[in-house]
Amino acid sequence: MKAYVALMKLRVVELLLITTVPTMVVAKGGWPSLALVLWTLLGGTLAAGGANAINMVIDRDIDRLMERTKKRPLVVGAMTPRAAFIFALAIEAAAFIQLALTVNLLSAVLAVSATAFYVFIYTLWLKRRSKQNIVIGGAAGAVPVLVGWAAVTNSLSWVPVLMFAVIFIWTPPHFWALAVRYRDDYAAADVPMLPVVASMERTAVEILVYTVVLVASTALLGAVAHLGWIYTVTALVLGVVFIGGCLKLLQLARAHRAAEKEAMRLFSFSITYLTVLFVAMAADVLILGPTK
Repeated sequence: MKAYVALMKLRVVELLLITTVPTMVVAKGGWPSLALVLWTLLGGTLAAGGANAINMVIDRDIDRLMERTKKRPLVVGAMTPRAAFIFALAIEAAAFIQLALTVNLLSAVLAVSATAFYVFIYTLWLKRRSKQNIVIGGAAGAVPVLVGWAAVTNSLSWVPVLMFAVIFIWTPPHFWALAVRYRDDYAAADVPMLPVVASMERTAVEILVYTVVLVASTALLGAVAHLGWIYTVTALVLGVVFIGGCLKLLQLARAHRAAEKEAMRLFSFSITYLTVLFVAMAADVLILGPTK
């Protein structure tokens, strides 16, 4: 049972869910019903967990080659690939049925579409072929905000699209910072993550550029969603700190100094960044009230 749960990579799913609840609060203009939140989170967990399990089935060959992934269930033989694949399909089907019945059809379609994108576009097509793998493939991780918005409104608008854009743009600097630490792993598995195929300086520049665009996108989101000063100040402070970390990483790279520790600090902060940013959205609506 522990191995099957490990297939779902719930620590990754947790971050996706952290963005879903604040999105639902913004969509509602206050707290949605507890039942709706719980059903949406359950469906989102099952859908994302199914996607992660399928990813492990497909990538079991390269997982054996990387220190970071060599203890995953399929690598150590905790179950057969066939059993893991059946489990993944089962929870993916359960996610669609549960969301369609307890939330709405739109949220169910969006959740399963994210899985299809993650499996076919990222895992099967881009991951082993293109240095843009995580740039394009990261779209799958941004879909939970669309699911959360659709769960409340049964529709989509520019606000959730901009939330999607924020997470989409956040993903490359977040993941590339981690990939700096594990670039030898990716090189051994012949996966062309940016730090493997580009210099450390080039990687740091790309991280900085995406982070600047990210900060600008958070400002645009605040304006379009009519969020107040709590969100605005929080987004500004977080953005300044994030950009400062990127500049420090770039400085180390240009000085040809070891940058792994700084990259991991940036990676850890990126998780805090996204979490606090979305919590600030919810706090803004709950404390100040919707402005429109």
